[in-house]
Amino acid sequence: MAQRKPATKKPAKRTAGKASKAFTDEERAAMRERAREQKAAAGKADGERDVLAKIAEMQESDRAIAERLHAIVKANAPGLSPRTWYGMPAYAKDDKVVCFFRSSQKFKTRYATFGFSDKAHLDDGAMWPTDFALKELTAAEEARITALVKTAVAEG
Repeated sequence: MAQRKPATKKPAKRTAGKASKAFTDEERAAMRERAREQKAAAGKADGERDVLAKIAEMQESDRAIAERLHAIVKANAPGLSPRTWYGMPAYAKDDKVVCFFRSSQKFKTRYATFGFSDKAHLDDGAMWPTDFALKELTAAEEARITALVKTAVAEG
């Protein structure tokens, strides 16, 4: 019987130096931050310290909102753990993000948002909002966010 040559694999083509057109610079930066967060989570980094550092980096208008949201979440959902998620302040239960704050500068949008993941218990019929645009926080918005956070973490 004739001997067969072992199969050789061709090296994968590299696109080093070529930026993908599928993602913006901001989206690629968020993905790099997420990879760093996953590595840090393996080392059990201090999530609250990381969240406060991200908030401190924000422009003043977003920082004021983020600081207040941080206080609201901590006071009304003490079971959630602060952590960063794609470089954004977020709050998780059992290592699953429940809610997060996206500053307007993160993806160069005209307003910040406070959002909820599918882990939040906000279901209300066949359709409900999961992200809320924020230009400022008044007592009315704080009350609504407080109610949403409490509902998001309620068992049931």
